[in-house]
Amino acid sequence: MTKQFKRTTVTSALPYANGPVHIGHLAGVYVPADIYVRYLRLKGEEVLFIGGSDEHGVPITIKARKEGVTPQDIVDRYHTLIKDSFKEFGISFDVYSRTSSKTHHGVASDFFKKLYDKGEFIEKESEQYYDEEAKQFLADRYITGECPHCHAEGAYGDQCEKCGTSLSPLDLINPKSAISGSAPVLKKTKHWYLPLDKHEAWLREWILDNHKEWRPNVYGQCKSWLDMGLQPRAVSRDLDWGIPVPVEGAEGKVLYVWFDAPIGYISNTKELLPDTWETWWKDPETRLVHFIGKDNIVFHCIVFPAMLKAEGSYILPDNVPSNEFLNLEGDKISTSRNWAVWLHEYLADFPGKQDVLRYVLTANAPETKDNDFTWKDFQSRNNNELVAIYGNFVNRTLVLTHKYFEGKVPARAALTEYDQATLQEFKGVKEQVEQLLNNFKFREAQKEAMNLARIGNKYLADTEPWKLAKTDMERVGTILNIALQISANLSIAFEPFLPFSSAKLRGLLQLETWNWENLGSLDLLATGSTIAPAELLFEKIEDAAIDAQINRLATIKVENEKQAYQPAAVKEATTFDDFMKLDIRVGTVLECQKVPKADKLLQFKIEDGMGTRTIVSGIAKYYNPEDLVGKQVCFIANFPPRKLKGIESQGMILSAEDADGRLVVISPSDKVTNGVQVM
Repeated sequence: MTKQFKRTTVTSALPYANGPVHIGHLAGVYVPADIYVRYLRLKGEEVLFIGGSDEHGVPITIKARKEGVTPQDIVDRYHTLIKDSFKEFGISFDVYSRTSSKTHHGVASDFFKKLYDKGEFIEKESEQYYDEEAKQFLADRYITGECPHCHAEGAYGDQCEKCGTSLSPLDLINPKSAISGSAPVLKKTKHWYLPLDKHEAWLREWILDNHKEWRPNVYGQCKSWLDMGLQPRAVSRDLDWGIPVPVEGAEGKVLYVWFDAPIGYISNTKELLPDTWETWWKDPETRLVHFIGKDNIVFHCIVFPAMLKAEGSYILPDNVPSNEFLNLEGDKISTSRNWAVWLHEYLADFPGKQDVLRYVLTANAPETKDNDFTWKDFQSRNNNELVAIYGNFVNRTLVLTHKYFEGKVPARAALTEYDQATLQEFKGVKEQVEQLLNNFKFREAQKEAMNLARIGNKYLADTEPWKLAKTDMERVGTILNIALQISANLSIAFEPFLPFSSAKLRGLLQLETWNWENLGSLDLLATGSTIAPAELLFEKIEDAAIDAQINRLATIKVENEKQAYQPAAVKEATTFDDFMKLDIRVGTVLECQKVPKADKLLQFKIEDGMGTRTIVSGIAKYYNPEDLVGKQVCFIANFPPRKLKGIESQGMILSAEDADGRLVVISPSDKVTNGVQVM
């Protein structure tokens, strides 16, 4: 039997404050969490939604160093940006705080100290890389070198971003410090470790035996870790940014960010409710639910529960609904490559269209497997579903009500068999949506809610009240009454998914009293009550807006290719005498034209100081012929003539191939005399 709880604490993974939030974060964590919380509130349940920024750790210090600012400057900037973006997007946190707060520092320090005093840590020395020039130990991300697997240069001490392999600093070939560029040395350092192996037995029973209802990806990853055997994990590291380890002899050491960050859920709750926060974290009648991405499964299902159990007074999570990853236009979202749709940019580019993105991300949610976001699908779902189905039904209903009944809800007379069949189809929606939401199946739940709009659209199309208006107004009144009641139900059913349009629809219908229990009722709108004039709930998104986004991504892809460019290996050694055999000269382009039936070829007439010569070159893709006339170019003058497309080419124009594959003609920086040799 499913346990009944008095209240629910919902947490969402703390976004890392070294950059903005993107659609991958939204689809994986924040939209499903917000749907669930709004649903519980709609049911009248007691729920607390906890969010905040994760503001410690090495990547922040790296970014600060690159920009020549302090880590606090970085987190202040991105905490504000993230918080404001979430608010505008409608993520309805009860609190959104930060791990750099005074409250968090106190709670995290006390948490560590209690575990330390109870003897829950083990203390040990290990050898870690140390930068003798910078005089500091190096975190994994501060060490780069050659990947031992793919041999790419610039791999980090924790991962090679080219091949994706997880690494340790000791795996790197020819490691160097990212701070000074010098070769680091190994030096002993002392740290505290949480012995996860000590907790393995109860974790195995708690997860594998007692939580088989968890999503397969969550359960499977936990089982894999447990089957491999758990190992002690460091809870401190050598760094000057973070929460100082609160014990004697720990100078220069801070709490490891993975230990510090989840405690942020607790400290943010305490900041909001200083007198009653323990009810939400220690009362067995409170249900704890973590919404996270799949890269955080182990921390929330194994590590954080082990911390809570070791402390001894906290409840453990009842469910951890983790999603898979969302890709963008067939490619993995990457913040380092700027391959993302950033929330704050979306809000600026598509004002008032928060619900469109919420709808698309839910419809395409990566609940069971990685999924893909494309701008064309975004446009299609908006135009063909939100506008053509949901918006069309509501708009027609309101327009017809004003046209035939002066904007007042008409009376419902006797129902036909078709009316009864429609209402019967409508009847089970509440139960179905509820069951799906209770089981964290948000994609299917939204689909079921949209079926209400489909039912309504079909009902209007089949009954054709605009035709009946000529002969039977009583029948028209019944049809529109039913259509209006369906519209009112839509405003409730979609409240967890599309809060902005749901609020707008309730305003149009003048619906003042509503909750989840009302869903399915056919008496939400009283006969004779007035509704507002029709307004569009959703607008078509035109091709131009979508093309702009696709073009932006295309530009980013080109820039990424340039940045990833690796020069070709130097060819085998040659001699000066061989080089001197080439006669490289400078000439001026007199004429230039495309070669007929040859897309790649341009025909040049060049003044070479001794007369003119014709050269054919395969650069037509990169230049307009007229742009090259008058330009000085370098060419090899002593190649034997060669026929190309029937034209005798007397040499070869020199070009450089850029990182993006574009050919650029080599020219002298200053004007020189035609015919001079390049030495």
